[in-house]
Amino acid sequence: MEDKCSTEGSLDYDKLYNEFQWEIPEYYNFGFDVVDKWARDRTKLSLVSIHPDGEKASYHTFYDLKVLSERFANVLLDMGLKKGDRVLVILESIPQWYVVLIAMFKLGVIPMPGTVLLTSKDIKYRVNRAEACMVITDVNHVGRVERIAAECPTLKHKMVVDAPVMEWLYYEDVMKKTSSELDMSKVERTLSSDPMLLYFTSGTTGYPKMVLHAHSYPLGHEVTARFAQALTSCDLHWTISETGWAKAAWGKLFGQMIVGAAIIQWETPGRFDPDGLLRAMERYGVTTFCAPPTVYRMLIQMDLKKYNLKLRHCMSAGEPLNPEVIKVWKETFGLDIYDFFGQTETVCVLSNFTFMPIKYGSVGKPTPGHDVRIVDDEGKELPPGEEGNIAMYIADRRPPGLMLEYWKDNEANEKAFHHGFYFTGDRAYRDEEGYFWFVGRDDDVIKSSGYRIGPFEVESALMEHPSVAECAVVGAEDPGGIRGIVIKSFIVLKKGHSPSDELAKDIQDHVKRTTAPYKYPRIVEFVTDLPKTISGKIKRKDLRESSK
Repeated sequence: MEDKCSTEGSLDYDKLYNEFQWEIPEYYNFGFDVVDKWARDRTKLSLVSIHPDGEKASYHTFYDLKVLSERFANVLLDMGLKKGDRVLVILESIPQWYVVLIAMFKLGVIPMPGTVLLTSKDIKYRVNRAEACMVITDVNHVGRVERIAAECPTLKHKMVVDAPVMEWLYYEDVMKKTSSELDMSKVERTLSSDPMLLYFTSGTTGYPKMVLHAHSYPLGHEVTARFAQALTSCDLHWTISETGWAKAAWGKLFGQMIVGAAIIQWETPGRFDPDGLLRAMERYGVTTFCAPPTVYRMLIQMDLKKYNLKLRHCMSAGEPLNPEVIKVWKETFGLDIYDFFGQTETVCVLSNFTFMPIKYGSVGKPTPGHDVRIVDDEGKELPPGEEGNIAMYIADRRPPGLMLEYWKDNEANEKAFHHGFYFTGDRAYRDEEGYFWFVGRDDDVIKSSGYRIGPFEVESALMEHPSVAECAVVGAEDPGGIRGIVIKSFIVLKKGHSPSDELAKDIQDHVKRTTAPYKYPRIVEFVTDLPKTISGKIKRKDLRESSK
């Protein structure tokens, strides 16, 4: 692996995109082919884990992760786990998450990362739906598992990582009793097409689906890290993501380790501390940063000028980032926030890049190796300026970062895969220069008075008002019964601002001035917070239901 620190700032987008070719070997294993290769340099830093107090941190090299993962692989082999078995992993942002996942990748055991917010009902659904044989978690979740364990016939093993619990395997004990030398004769090789990883969708519009990825999936994330995130082997990268989200695979694991960047994380169970985050970024010298829009909206409410950060590149993903947030960030740090787009089902497929002009509000252009188009429901490509489906053409060859399938869900597969495309379920339009402009989830687009209105553009206008901290827009029935569906906004105010009819009118007038008049919210409701999925995305479906 080449260890280089220079950025890709001199690249030509069109040349890179047109000449890029995927190289997918027949056999591939992230644990052996990435972690163990970097481990040849026993000093190469891989992971910085800040302790809950924010003052201390643990440091792991790639060599540390190699040794620990092979020790845990022996634990799993001794327990009788084999290639293809499924394991639910519910852990905070701690080093053990990396150890257990890398060990499973090496053996072909399939981890199912789960958020720490999962309830007993959620755990039961995931274990039974995937027929998982094991759960690995911490003491905070033992009770949730115990409440439903008897209703999960395939669940044979339970392990806790941070403290002994009666009748549970204890991570520290089993690790002490096992060799760190992995007998490769006991390890079955993994084809790049073999199942590797199972995620459950965040469920913005329905019950979570099972997204099954192959062992080639990490190869797709090299594009995410090298081009969208502009990472090098000299970076210390921080992606704000809980370990149960697919965003963790995007920003805390695969692409970063492939390019040799070090990863930083903070064990902050159940809380978000904007000041602590900024101070930690300053203390540890974070160079690249990625966070969802929700986090940036909180950060720009801080006095950003008092933090001396060493950042050179900033990104956002999860939902489109409002231009007003980008403006405030750049005024403080002199850095743009580069928006990019993808899903649990994919790697990064659309992005703004450091080596091409950025258009605020756009999610950029297709990433190398991905043929992304705007099409109608039959797969016909639409001209610039016309709204349609964001779809990836896969008739010639499937890129490695695209999921194998929605496991055990033929109806969902038929909806997503047809006419030679993978349909993302998101809508956008493409401009004359090839930049994509996100409109919204297909279910979120508002049809009012003959117009189709994407919530994002209205929300972006709302965010420019000085009183608005966060907002969401949905379609609601016209109280007057005249217009059918009208735009309704839910608004969280910044500190120092109070709800009033006068403020609501001022916000409405602001939107009329900022965007087309027919897009202004005829109904304004002030709220203290917005409902979000476990991955931080606004649940507009819940807001629509509350407006009926």
